[in-house]
Amino acid sequence: MFPLKDNIPTDRLPIVTILLILVNVVVYLGLQHGGITHGPREREVVEYGAIPYEVAHPGRQCGTAARVGGQPLQTNGQVVCEGETVRLSDGRTVTIDETPGPAASTWLTLVTSMFLHGSILHLLGNMLFLWIFGTNVEDAMARWRFVLFYLLGGLVAIGLQVAVDPGSTVPTVGASGAIAAVLGGYILLYPRARVVTVVFVIFFFTLIELPAWAMLGIWFLEQALFAASSVASPAGGGGGGVAYFAHVGGFAFGLLAIRLFAQRRKRFPPPAGIPVWE
Repeated sequence: MFPLKDNIPTDRLPIVTILLILVNVVVYLGLQHGGITHGPREREVVEYGAIPYEVAHPGRQCGTAARVGGQPLQTNGQVVCEGETVRLSDGRTVTIDETPGPAASTWLTLVTSMFLHGSILHLLGNMLFLWIFGTNVEDAMARWRFVLFYLLGGLVAIGLQVAVDPGSTVPTVGASGAIAAVLGGYILLYPRARVVTVVFVIFFFTLIELPAWAMLGIWFLEQALFAASSVASPAGGGGGGVAYFAHVGGFAFGLLAIRLFAQRRKRFPPPAGIPVWE
């Protein structure tokens, strides 16, 4: 399911939401050098992404270059971390002494990772959700409160992902944890808002209008189920490249914290003319 729009007009220009979208796009195209037909450069993803191993082991740096006993180690592009024991192709196991090269502060990456993306589709999907649901959540509070709500939601999301899989060396990137907090806030503020949604059924699709509690509730249930299955799988909490626990953590933060941040809730008339599943 993909949302297209909701039925709640905004009372003011959503400046913060627009700026967040612009920053994400500029970072992807400029800093990450990503494009429409190709993904971002690996260097920026590793340097500015949040790597759970680094967060769980303060002071230990990760990278795609390494030294063991003062000698360079061929990693074939794999991310390795200082103090980590890895198995080489010849069957030997070694402990990484050093990962030379530029690296942003681990604590800085907790923020910078929220503005990185793994592909153009990853970016566009996140920005679509942010635009549809972020504008009205921003409308419900002071702009500085919305910035704080967004960033704290992203931090909680990354925190849960690290707690579940502290040994992962896969960089966590994307705005989806922070956006999940926005979704959690939206579902409490406007549960009966209507969301025009594209629903795909095999090779076909249809447009239906769902109440926000149903559309976002289904989305959260999917994330929770995928997160649970990722723990049960041999790959652990990585979720096959998707940080599902970050989505769960962000959404839970939004549910719990929105009443502390929101200052008002808009009234809006019920829609007419489009079938609704209740």
